[in-house]
Amino acid sequence: MTVVSIAVVGIVAVLLAVSLKGMKGEYGTFLVLAAGFFIFFYGVGKLSTILDTMKEIQSYIKINSVYLSTLVKMIGITYIAEFASGICKDAGYSAVGTQIEIFGKLSVLAVSMPILLALIETLQVFLS
Repeated sequence: MTVVSIAVVGIVAVLLAVSLKGMKGEYGTFLVLAAGFFIFFYGVGKLSTILDTMKEIQSYIKINSVYLSTLVKMIGITYIAEFASGICKDAGYSAVGTQIEIFGKLSVLAVSMPILLALIETLQVFLS
């Protein structure tokens, strides 16, 4: 499936949800939620391509695997947090969605701390 196909799935789901909103609003929410999960899991399926490419890059350039695994973790945290936040905001619970975004940002910061420490250690070696 291409980006155009995924966009069409999303737009059709939203249009159907809007038309259902007048009759049964909760059905529209469930429809958008189902479309969101479909798109989410399709996006997760694309991760194998990204991981294969990262392994190929790692074979060309000697990069510590910790850095690449941390990068993948950061991408995953961001994707999941944005997805969950968007669903909460669409359902009318923007406060919860905002809290999920903040937690996602803090999680990315926490996961990236070992890389920051390695960078500072490298700078310290160069400066001494």
